[in-house]
Amino acid sequence: MKECLIVIDMQNDFITGSLGSIEAETIVPKVKARIEEAINKNEDIYFTKDTHLEPYEKTREGQYLPIKHCMEGTKGHDICDELKPYEKNAKKIIIKYTFGSTELPTYLKEYDKITFVGLCTDICVVSNVLLAKAFYPEKPIAVEKDLCAGTSIENHQSALNVMKSCHIDII
Repeated sequence: MKECLIVIDMQNDFITGSLGSIEAETIVPKVKARIEEAINKNEDIYFTKDTHLEPYEKTREGQYLPIKHCMEGTKGHDICDELKPYEKNAKKIIIKYTFGSTELPTYLKEYDKITFVGLCTDICVVSNVLLAKAFYPEKPIAVEKDLCAGTSIENHQSALNVMKSCHIDII
């Protein structure tokens, strides 16, 4: 069985930067351990990177969320230091300019099981999970709930509930 691990937006700005949180900081060691497990199990690993350009404030997202984050070329855009060494193990690092990557599903066809971890559960994780589900409705797709964090604890749980109702395995 061919499996992959999708690591969503584990970037500095979402962990310790402009949109960081204690919940996001807390999952970093667990995500690191999960990546190491994936390497040992020969799972393919994909990273996504939320990416914004100037003038951010004029974008639709910038109008709804007027906090600059993950600006291309900044430290906030980088994968966090604890996970950065694993970029070399990634089959692909996907740059995405919106919540869900329309590129990601093109890589998922070959997998028998797809697992997601990362940030933020209620925005980019749910967007990418539901895109994968739309493209591959019969594939087992899982989200490791303790390896994700949302914009709030309530929003994290709400997103997990939505994904569960769409037949995503919440583990």
